Amino acid sequence: MQGLMKLAQPWQILFLSKYYLINSMNQENIFREKILKLVKKYYSAKPEEKFIPGKTYINYAGRVYDKKELTALVDSSLDFWLTAGRYAREFEKKLSNFLGVEYCLLCNSGSSANLLAVSALTSPLLKSRQLKPGDEVITTACGFPTTLNPILQNNLIPVFVDIELGTYNTDAAKIEAAISKKTRAIFLAHTLGNPFDLTAVKKIAKKYKIWLIEDNSDSLGSKYRGRYTGAFGDISTCSFFPAHHLTMGEGGAVLTSNPLLRKIILSFRDWGRDCWCETGCDNTCGKRFAQKLGSLPYGYDHKYVYSHIGYNLKVTDMQAAIGCAQLEKLPKFIAARKNNYAYLYIHLKKYEKYFILPRRLKEAGPSWFGFPILVREAAPFSRADIVGYLESNKIATRMLFGGNLLRQPAYQNIKYRAAGKLNNTDLVMNNLFWIGVYPGITGEKRKYIVDVFDAFFAGKLFRGFCETV
Repeated sequence: MQGLMKLAQPWQILFLSKYYLINSMNQENIFREKILKLVKKYYSAKPEEKFIPGKTYINYAGRVYDKKELTALVDSSLDFWLTAGRYAREFEKKLSNFLGVEYCLLCNSGSSANLLAVSALTSPLLKSRQLKPGDEVITTACGFPTTLNPILQNNLIPVFVDIELGTYNTDAAKIEAAISKKTRAIFLAHTLGNPFDLTAVKKIAKKYKIWLIEDNSDSLGSKYRGRYTGAFGDISTCSFFPAHHLTMGEGGAVLTSNPLLRKIILSFRDWGRDCWCETGCDNTCGKRFAQKLGSLPYGYDHKYVYSHIGYNLKVTDMQAAIGCAQLEKLPKFIAARKNNYAYLYIHLKKYEKYFILPRRLKEAGPSWFGFPILVREAAPFSRADIVGYLESNKIATRMLFGGNLLRQPAYQNIKYRAAGKLNNTDLVMNNLFWIGVYPGITGEKRKYIVDVFDAFFAGKLFRGFCETV
């Protein structure tokens, strides 16, 4: 090649360079295709899992994937673009379109998404609506810690409102009475995929001009009045942990239709920087060396100007690649969750004498994360009895996350306000458990789950409980 180059004319050198470049690119693509075909064969060679009743453990949740996720992951790894890239942009666009929200910003977890959502509201760019230390945020003590933690981490005061039985969401009728002059935001999750009363909560938020954040981590695909949850709040969040409706392994997203909030969230996610250039891009604003910001010298490189005390919470493109493959399957995942929930509800309804079964608002169309069951106080058995029986028969159970978070060791000395007693929250902490409805629960698995419930109520153990009452 070098010898040819020495003898060639300039136009010939240009032609040969282009030829070898194109040939090299073609070879790269050929090798990539071969690798991806082998990945598909690798997946197809895996033995299919056989369900053996009483021996195969039925998880409450888990990843459901096939060769599409594996090939997307390997395809991304071959790019060796180790931060957010083409797959991240594709996922953000498709998820925002799916939910009907203007902007989606990926991050490394649902917990980080919640941290970004609350932290964004502390930005001085929001002027009179900026949250400051000591301001109050209405939330629930019955849930996962990562809804509460960002409130505390930003030196804000959580105000706890009790929940309703059946929906296990914050009682919307009690929220307005909980508002004080310091209340600046409402931050609630749709419990186990069951939408809270968005009509009432939105009305209160509008009346008092306070922010609304939806934690949509357990409810991706749920609807309220025909519209997807995650599209109602000023900000909403998602989690893509393996247990959730779709997974990237780890990963999360923050969504908003407010362009100013998008700018702020992006800044907090990316070290707190003022610049909004994509990774690998420069001077999107056209004023990279032509601004006076803070007390920095005029023309200081905008890529290294920081307007917030932020974090680095970006996702990798390999995670986003998995998410893109999963997102295509989301409608089927949602349908499977609904079908599994309906099957369990129909077959467990006969035990309502002992259980409070879940209920939803008439406006709500849940994409269920789990099937909650509250053991009635008058039941002749305890939650521990039925949970122990299910677990011994290889059926996974879970509590409603932290129960009453105020009773957890981590929160014994926090500053908070309770708007009334949290009696239902305590009842859930003591008596509620839930079982899975995720797409990995096949027809034979859900039939086995119902058979085990039937065996519990027909067996000697249950009859023994009844005899002692």
